[in-house]
Formats: sequence, structure tokens, C-alpha cells
Amino acid sequence: MAATASTTSHSLLLQKTPQNHAFLKPNSTTFTLTYQRSPKPFSISCSATTPTQDRPLVQSQPQDRVFNFAAGPATLPENVLLKAQSELYNWHGSGMSVMEMSHRGKDFRSIIEKAEADLRALLNIPEDYAVLFLQGGATTQFAAVPLNLSRPDDTVDYLVTGSWGDKAFKEAQKYCKPKVIWNGKSEKYVRVPSFDGLEQSPNAKYLHICANETIYGVEFKEYPVPSNPNGVLVADMSSNFCSKPVDVTRFGLIYAGAQKNVGPAGVCIVIVRKDLIGNAQEISPVMLDYKIHAENNSLYNTPPCFGIYMCGLVFEDLLKQGGLEEVEKKNKKKAGILYNAIDESKGFYRCPVEKSVRSLMNVPFTLEKPELEAEFLKEADREKMVQLKGHRSVGGMRASIYNAMPLAGVEKLVAFMKDFQARHA
Repeated sequence: MAATASTTSHSLLLQKTPQNHAFLKPNSTTFTLTYQRSPKPFSISCSATTPTQDRPLVQSQPQDRVFNFAAGPATLPENVLLKAQSELYNWHGSGMSVMEMSHRGKDFRSIIEKAEADLRALLNIPEDYAVLFLQGGATTQFAAVPLNLSRPDDTVDYLVTGSWGDKAFKEAQKYCKPKVIWNGKSEKYVRVPSFDGLEQSPNAKYLHICANETIYGVEFKEYPVPSNPNGVLVADMSSNFCSKPVDVTRFGLIYAGAQKNVGPAGVCIVIVRKDLIGNAQEISPVMLDYKIHAENNSLYNTPPCFGIYMCGLVFEDLLKQGGLEEVEKKNKKKAGILYNAIDESKGFYRCPVEKSVRSLMNVPFTLEKPELEAEFLKEADREKMVQLKGHRSVGGMRASIYNAMPLAGVEKLVAFMKDFQARHA
């Protein structure tokens, strides 16, 4: 009995089948051998796994991917996503996914230790600073900071340049005596004040700033110095973390939610000078005590393991790009292209923020004709540019162009904006 394609009662078909089987590893190719014989044909499937590059190259935006301008959770580097995909099923031959690992085991310990080492290299973090990978987002740090750095009767200063700084101040009222030394709300948060004119409290334990206000697009280009020689500068850097070099030694504490620039939602990174640890108020929950987390290397309880792993991949990718100096150059180029398009639109588009403090990460803008906003968003979405709607509290548009937003994404947005203006001006 011969099995050939020309026979009428028997045939052998060899065909490549799509990777839609849940049990297959990523990067596998499946071939199905079908022996057709009436009335009971049968099939045999074989799969082969091809090796994945350590850092897959992305030549262009795949057709099924959008340019995601969301403020957070935000776009992640495609190289990182593809590497995570290749390691998802079986991390480094461990026989399990990172999502299945014990946080006490040697495999995950190597992941979190490398993530910390790479972050230290990126930001040149000195050894007298602890690096903590925590949960609860930056919002939880609104309480943790005053609980760890002050006593109930202590004065602390807050410089409020947007919604997040305001929320941090309000939370601190529960645990100490915070004072707002400047608030830009009356001007709709469009600038950073001159530091020379700030009336700081002489005995303030710390001065708190939000280094980049995600909603209003205001970014500190320089940093104030606490007037109290024993006071420290504290910064919420959630939306510009690892977007440029920062002198960590100017700060007593830096905290940042990961979901904007360095990873998925669920991780908050705290960089704190070690001599500030160990003085938490008695009412502090154990999960908000920096001493507990520092002593346990961020493993006091089960941490957000997969999120930390993803942050580690991002740190590794940033180092391969040449570090934060090179990353900042790319960010300045992207932001410059977008701001120039806004400024050269003859008022059709407008960014309200003072030019000297415009954010490299979050670019808010409005249309001269507000009634066109819905159409703008609809057409942009159709062109696979999503999440451009401004925050619900301010309206308008906002393009978040974090590290992972490719130059091509900004160029496409600018081309669309010019075309939209030509059709609607």
C-alpha cells in the first residue's frame, strides 16, 4: 500500500500549524502529519523549539501592536516583553516560570539581587543607601514616608506642584505636622517656583517634592535644598524614574511606582539613606517599616515576584542602551519633536506648562476647538495610537512618552496632529 498524494483512498499531508496550543512553549514550530484514509483519518503533531536571542531585535512596530501613550500602566520595551515571553514557560532551565518560584529559593534570589545591582549601576547608588522593592504603589509611600522620617509633633515641608504632591501632603497630615510652603493650584499647576523665595520651616525633618507631575506635565529640572541642615529632600519620582541621570546623594529618600517607566503595576521602589532607617513611629504597620524590609532584603513577605523580574529586565535593557545618559538624549529628542509641533501649530494645539519645566515624560495639550477633542481621539485610535485622553481632572490630551515609547511613535503622532490640523483648522 503506497501513501502518496496522487492516491484516491490514501494521502499524507504535512503542514505547519499555528501556535495556538496552550501546552506549547513560546518560539516553537508545530508540524502536523495527517494520514488520510477513509473512514478514519488520524494525525500526528510534532513540535520543535528554536532558540531565542538574549535580546530580540525589533525592526519595526508589529501590525498587531499599538503605540500606547497611557500614563500608567504604560508601554514596556518590546525587547523586554519578547525576552519575558521566551522565558515565561521555563526560566533559565529551572523547569518553572518566574511566577511559580518560591521567593525564598535561589532562583528568585538571583533575580532580585541582579535587579538591585543593575539599578545601583544605572543610578550610581552608594552603598549607604538601601534599595527596597515594595508593594502598594507610590501612594502607600505617602504614609510610609512621614511614618518613617518624622514623629507626630514634627514639622515637615511639602512643595506642591500638582495633584500627587497635594495627595502626599494630605496623607501626611495623619502622622505629623506637614506644611505646604508653596502650592501652584491657583495657577493650575503650570510651573515650579523659584527656590530662593521658598519659606521653609527651620526645623522641618524633610522637604517633599513630586519630581514629575504626571497629570499636569510639570517636571523639576533642578532640585531644592532643605534649609534645615539636618533635614532631607524626599522625592516622588514615579513618572520620571530612570529617565535621566540623578544624583541620589542629594536625596534622603526617593520612591517610585514602577508602572510608568520601569515595569508593570505592582512594584514600588524605595531608595533610602540607611541612617534614616529604624525610627518608624510606633503606630507604623509592619509592612510600612523600612527597617523590616531592609533587614529582610525586600523578602519579609512574598514580594511582587514577577513585577520585580520585569523591572530587572528593564534595568538590564537600559544598561545595554548605554545607561541613563543615552536614555535622556533619546527622551529629549522625542519630547522636542512633540513640543515643537505644538508650539508651531499657531495656537491650534497648546501646552499650558512653562517651557522651562515641561516634562520629558508627560506632554499635556489642548485643542483650540475643544469640540474637536472627541474626533481627535477617535481618529488617533483608528490609527493605532491609544490612551491620548487627558486625565479626567483636567481634560484635553496627554501623550505619555516614557523611555519605552519609540521615536517612531512620537513621529507618527506628530504627523497625525499636523494632518488633523490641516483638515480642521
